[in-house]
Amino acid sequence: MRDIRTAVADLYSTGETFALATVIDTQRSSPRGAGAAMAVSASGEVAGSVSGGCVEGAVYELAQEVIRTGRPARERYGVSDDDAFAVGLTCGGELHVFVEPVDRRGHPHLGEVLAAIDAHEPVAVATVVAGPARVGARRVVWPDRAAGHLGTDRLDDAVDDDVRGMLAQGRTGILRYGAEGQRRGDELELFVRSFAPAPRMLVFGAIDFAAAVAEVGGFLGYRVTVCDARPVFATPKRFPGADEVVVRWPHVYLSEVADQIDERTAICVLTHDPKFDVPVLRLALGTRAGYIGAMGSRRTHEDRLARLREAGVPEERLARLRSPIGLDIGARTPEETAVSIAAELIQTRWGGSGLPLQDTRGRIHGGPAMPPGRIPAGSASGSGRR
Repeated sequence: MRDIRTAVADLYSTGETFALATVIDTQRSSPRGAGAAMAVSASGEVAGSVSGGCVEGAVYELAQEVIRTGRPARERYGVSDDDAFAVGLTCGGELHVFVEPVDRRGHPHLGEVLAAIDAHEPVAVATVVAGPARVGARRVVWPDRAAGHLGTDRLDDAVDDDVRGMLAQGRTGILRYGAEGQRRGDELELFVRSFAPAPRMLVFGAIDFAAAVAEVGGFLGYRVTVCDARPVFATPKRFPGADEVVVRWPHVYLSEVADQIDERTAICVLTHDPKFDVPVLRLALGTRAGYIGAMGSRRTHEDRLARLREAGVPEERLARLRSPIGLDIGARTPEETAVSIAAELIQTRWGGSGLPLQDTRGRIHGGPAMPPGRIPAGSASGSGRR
């Protein structure tokens, strides 16, 4: 729902009932994962997507019925063996979609949830999607409080504990309980949608490449900060795609936010100037950041490694550095370079091969596509830029 929160907020503000369809589970190849959402207004307007087009029409019809009846519904959509172009997923996957009516009376805490998402504060919503009763009941959970009632205090307490654990990890998924909250039971099925703060992207170096990287970072869902010590270059006007622009020496700023860096954080050092990139990389390689990349030619990279070794950075940390930054796709322009960096970020997250899909076999969604043979050395190497 994060990507359609503006549309959801607008519909919620009208006071009218609308439908919210959410993917709660997937099997095999699926175009969108759990948590993907689509909102449908009573007048028929649509925001978002649950399948990238495969079953949108069927979900739309179900959403209209849910608005008319006021009752939530759950539906499974899978490939049609008789007609691959009938309602179903022609990719061979399976989606479980939960559609619920939404209005101010039935969802009194939705405004608070949307506000928390906008403020980059963690919040999760646990909704009963299957069971003998209480389907559609929900519990909203923050790190320090909770609201809503699922039927029994014991169930509320169990859900609060489990959901906070999921929220801390940014996990979205299904939980099962007994009717009274027993963790060994499975009469009740709850879908937990975690809205952890957006992962951070720290872009060091206020250059033209940084503007393109900031744009693509925002598109991928990162909260982007551009940082440079030169105030004439580090201005919000030059970086409209960034959430914030900071005028500070890169290593100073990184030391100030080090406690906010986790495994989801991406650090892109685009300065290719030793006085900037060596101090900031020395600190970055000691953080938990999941991605650390640096721009520069291969000669610049070798010089940078030598300087980092002189600064006392051990080899196991140097091995984390992705330099030259990005996948080898022949990028030349700032925009193309940003795409190559985005591709490497996605590969780092999901473990793809970096090969053309037509040259791989196995599943496309839900796991890395495996190459038919050994990946040649250097097939996913970075581009040598500047």
